[in-house]
Amino acid sequence: MYGTNKLALWVMTGLLAVTTIFFNVYIFLTSLWNYKQKKKWSPSETIILALSVASVAHQLVCYFWMTMDEVDSKCHIAGMPYSIMLLVIYSLKFTIMWDTGFLTFYYSTKLVNTPNQCYTHIQAVILKHVILAVCFIPVCGLGTCMPMLVVFHPDNYTATNSDCGVLLPDTFSGKIYEATYLLLADVLPGVLMVKCCISISVHLAIHLRHMKASTNGAHGPKLGSQMRVIQMALSLVAVFILFLVIDLYVNYQISVNHENIIVLTFFFTSIYTTATAMVLIYGKKTFWKSLIHEYNVCLDEYPCLSCLKVPEQKDKPSTPAKVKT
Repeated sequence: MYGTNKLALWVMTGLLAVTTIFFNVYIFLTSLWNYKQKKKWSPSETIILALSVASVAHQLVCYFWMTMDEVDSKCHIAGMPYSIMLLVIYSLKFTIMWDTGFLTFYYSTKLVNTPNQCYTHIQAVILKHVILAVCFIPVCGLGTCMPMLVVFHPDNYTATNSDCGVLLPDTFSGKIYEATYLLLADVLPGVLMVKCCISISVHLAIHLRHMKASTNGAHGPKLGSQMRVIQMALSLVAVFILFLVIDLYVNYQISVNHENIIVLTFFFTSIYTTATAMVLIYGKKTFWKSLIHEYNVCLDEYPCLSCLKVPEQKDKPSTPAKVKT
């Protein structure tokens, strides 16, 4: 039964891998095209580019590990390659989580004005060195995951455990390490994102109230592109929180109940990276408009599919204050 479930997860993860790679490569290529036109990177584009690269790399290594696990079902290959691949997978997952948190932090700094001068100065310093920050995150991820080479068993194949070198040892140090990793890679970026989500939501409520008061309710408040950024940031947090709950539950089942379901973590991470990429494309108006246009152009080649075309919205002559995305 477990082998059948693993095979089904392998197939479904493969389908998700196609969508994850497609959307993230699209983000990468569109960002490069924008850079050729503008000759500069904005902080958000730098973070999104780093997130896309990490997502694609994670998906490729993750699916390669699952494929090897299916092909080498008897674990004839030495356990160390599996452990190294797991090290890369988990360090890339760390990078993806913190890049997402960093992106949400960036948007909160652009949307929310804080009276705390010290906090504002810290934000300015961080955003001034965005490239250094996005390079530092994967280094931290690799350093955090290095102990896996010690705590993962390379020789744990049994009749009930058909994976090669994936289970943490049933020791106190192993459990402490797993809890520490989940705290650093999942919980802390989640706390950062929730804090940013609350700040953005409070800002939105106050801003809408002021706008409504200034117009005496004559018409509904219009935030223009700022609302699109807010929707994207809040959607990123919502997707992250949903993934966090599932991921913590799966890891709990692995460490406490010793269930051999590590492939589930790869499957749900693939869902998360796909959903995140779709949210980013929608949030970046230039990405979204370009994707819709190319989609409609492709359908133009097949008149029978014209009913599937998506309307392309024209830019309005005047819009409220914009937030750079």
